Amino acid sequence: MAHDASTNDKHSPLKRIWTVFAILSVITLVEVILGIIKPESLVKTTLIYMSLLNWIFIVLTIVKAYYITWAFMHMEHEAKGLRRSVVWTVVFLIAYLTFILLTEGDYVFEVYKNGYLAWDF
Repeated sequence: MAHDASTNDKHSPLKRIWTVFAILSVITLVEVILGIIKPESLVKTTLIYMSLLNWIFIVLTIVKAYYITWAFMHMEHEAKGLRRSVVWTVVFLIAYLTFILLTEGDYVFEVYKNGYLAWDF
């Protein structure tokens, strides 16, 4: 009887590791394929000063970061409040940082593009 319980415990973590590996691999594979083929419709379509392809990369990266935190930091076994306070705070800060960097970067690009400052670097 004890032998059956130990084999069930042994296969459960192994199955979990392969599931996590498969999910992260699929997301990474989608990112790589999109990066290689760069569909013209996604590159030329813009949303908030950036191409739709870049937004897809940002969203997929945030999803991967969320899932890595969920699986490898064992957040799935923690209390609901702790999970939300850790994971959602990080997701919010990453999204906010991305927004700020894109907004400021676009402003600086427009200043140089319109000739207000010279491109002498």
